[in-house]
Amino acid sequence: MRTIEIYTETVQTGIGHSSKGNQLKWLQDGWWYKADAFGFESLAETAVSALLEHSTIQDFVRYEPVMIRYQDKDFRGCRSRSFRRETEELVPLERLSRIYTGFGLAQELSCISGCRERILYTEKLVRNVTGIRNFGEYLTKMLEMDAFFLNEDRHTNNIAVLYDIEKRTWRLCPFFDMGLSLFSDTREAYPLESGFTQCREKITAKPFSVDFDEQLDAAEELYGTFLQFDFSRSTIAKLLTGDRLLGGEGEQNRSDREKAAIKRFETLGKEYSEREFQRVEEVLRYQAGKYQYFFCGRSGLF
Repeated sequence: MRTIEIYTETVQTGIGHSSKGNQLKWLQDGWWYKADAFGFESLAETAVSALLEHSTIQDFVRYEPVMIRYQDKDFRGCRSRSFRRETEELVPLERLSRIYTGFGLAQELSCISGCRERILYTEKLVRNVTGIRNFGEYLTKMLEMDAFFLNEDRHTNNIAVLYDIEKRTWRLCPFFDMGLSLFSDTREAYPLESGFTQCREKITAKPFSVDFDEQLDAAEELYGTFLQFDFSRSTIAKLLTGDRLLGGEGEQNRSDREKAAIKRFETLGKEYSEREFQRVEEVLRYQAGKYQYFFCGRSGLF
């Protein structure tokens, strides 16, 4: 795995921080670097973006795993290109709501009864303030991905829009920050000793319901279904051992799964354990079986 020396003194821990606490982040030479804080967040980010490459979702942040060296300490992490233009700022919906209503979005949503009504309120808020007309579709895609990848960190500071200070225009963000997916918090919530069923019983969704399927169903009923994958459950392991997880150093046309796994661990060193990879694959296989309609454009997948 590539090691990147961080020389900037600015550590970012504010905007978009995890609901579980701050995560060390740095912006350097046009790249955002994030250090693992709770488990294998960087592996989750990389796995999610690798699979989204094979989906109908086009505008998402691509992540790659790296080792981060900062102040003589090494951190396991990942990096992504900054998606903000020079004159743009990231405006989380929590802040957007406070600026234009005087109250945070989380507080407003807590006063609204019903998942469907909370989604409609959020879409209307963003449309009225920014003029963005397709935010309902954007929200639905986000909730589809969160349900499939079991992202537990979609709080109201983790949904944002971009504002161009000079042009005074708004646009949608690429989909970002999926680090707390796939039961990646092995430090506190989902130890590697816990089985899938045990983890699934503990996880809760955000921000419109604690149930992934409730908010997913409500959004799709309002705006339609958008997420589609073009791979089968049987090829998940192959995709996870591909070039993106290997940091661009993978072999072509892998056919032997065992060989691929050996190469994968050689390339990554021992930064990710075999059990971490096994958890990612187990979760993805289960979710692919549960949400088969995300694969309905293909036949004979399962």
